[in-house]
Amino acid sequence: MNLPWRLILASASPRRRQLLQGLDLPVEITHVEVDETPPTGMPIRDVAEFLARKKSEAWTGTLANDQVLVTADTTVVLGEQLLNKPEDAEEAKAMLRTLSGRTHEVYTGVCLRTQRGTKSFADIAKVTFGSLSDHQIAYYVEKYTPFDKAGAYGVQDWIGYVAVERIEGSFYTVMGLPLHRIASALYELDAPAVDQFAPANPCK
Repeated sequence: MNLPWRLILASASPRRRQLLQGLDLPVEITHVEVDETPPTGMPIRDVAEFLARKKSEAWTGTLANDQVLVTADTTVVLGEQLLNKPEDAEEAKAMLRTLSGRTHEVYTGVCLRTQRGTKSFADIAKVTFGSLSDHQIAYYVEKYTPFDKAGAYGVQDWIGYVAVERIEGSFYTVMGLPLHRIASALYELDAPAVDQFAPANPCK
């Protein structure tokens, strides 16, 4: 991308790292820890963007004038039920049985922070699963241990090959970063200020 930005991704997710590096911009990796419990009464479809902003606010580093801090959070919503990261194998299996044969929503919230301000948004995709047998569910949970994933699955894993019948929206939103929205937002950000101490270009 022909942009002046250097990115800092505050995430432990190797999937997000891989995706953000696909924008062909310099990416530095850092990490931030927050309590991901949403406030009581918050609409569940607002949680992903809220947590992305919370992670951004929790990062205490210093941004250079050409750096953008990127934070993100992904949630899975089935009807009016928010499916967070499972605590153990039994909860993961229960979540997948709930998703089997149904359509659910995936929200990925993103926050972009520069020296001059913060921009956040959420992108949505709808995912339809085919029916999963108990044997398939057990195999996936035991082999892939999806305890760090909302809804207990990663669309890029084996289960995405055998269970996902249809996605309405961006595959990358389901994977954890809506790259089309991030790219658009980076183009819309105010360009970094010119360093007042930088030498002027010599006349030719």
